[in-house]
Amino acid sequence: MMSGNYTSLDNQKVSGSVPAVPDPGHVTVKFADSNLQTFPPSEGKITGGSRPPRDADDTFSRPGSGSDEPQQSGWLHHFTVAAYKPYFDIDTADVLERIKESLFPFRGTFNEKTANSPDLYGPFWICTTLIFVAASIGTFVTYIAHKLKKQEWNYDINMVTWSAGLFYGYVTVIPLCLYVILKYFSVPSGLVQLFCLYGYSLFVFIPALCMSVVPLELFRWLIAGVAGFMSATFVALNLRAHIMSAGERWFLIVGGIFLLQLALAVVLKLYLFTVSV
Repeated sequence: MMSGNYTSLDNQKVSGSVPAVPDPGHVTVKFADSNLQTFPPSEGKITGGSRPPRDADDTFSRPGSGSDEPQQSGWLHHFTVAAYKPYFDIDTADVLERIKESLFPFRGTFNEKTANSPDLYGPFWICTTLIFVAASIGTFVTYIAHKLKKQEWNYDINMVTWSAGLFYGYVTVIPLCLYVILKYFSVPSGLVQLFCLYGYSLFVFIPALCMSVVPLELFRWLIAGVAGFMSATFVALNLRAHIMSAGERWFLIVGGIFLLQLALAVVLKLYLFTVSV
């Protein structure tokens, strides 16, 4: 009897300890309006309201200058890399087109096509390629000549340094001197344009040097003459229209330019492909 009463009392206490919670019904939650916007914007541009805060890191939004140092102004700008960067910013297709133009010297349209965008990238690599081609082909020619005569052959390292001095010096000093002469006669000319013209004029010597491997003296002279004539004609015809404004002496300037290019071909033939065993 006693145990039954305790059980019923316990059940009443358990059931009475959990009160019923009334149903509050449908609850509506409201959020205050915010300035959040969808990214990226649907219109394709970031508006003023969707830009990052002013204290955000804008490292990637600033135009790159290639260096963390402040940009130089005035004449000091010419001693920075940024001053010459535009002359090396050129597509391969444009370089190939200009090389093709140099192989057709009688057109005389190279200066007009490159007047607004002369480059130094093509001339630099043309001269660099010429250095290694001239040194390697010249070395190979002397090697074959010594082997045919069964003579001892020694590698001449001076051929590399001589080729570097010749091509880099020629494509730098000659346009610089011509620039000074044209300025003296008040002829409009650009120094970078002259560097570009002379650099591409040397491309024809690359295949000419390769063909000079043939061990025939007459054939080598023929190749040197044709390459020199093409290069000289290319430079002379492209500069003729500009130099004619110098007055009656324009013919002497153009003639001097033509003869200098021919002299370069003769020097290459005499030094690289005249082998004495």
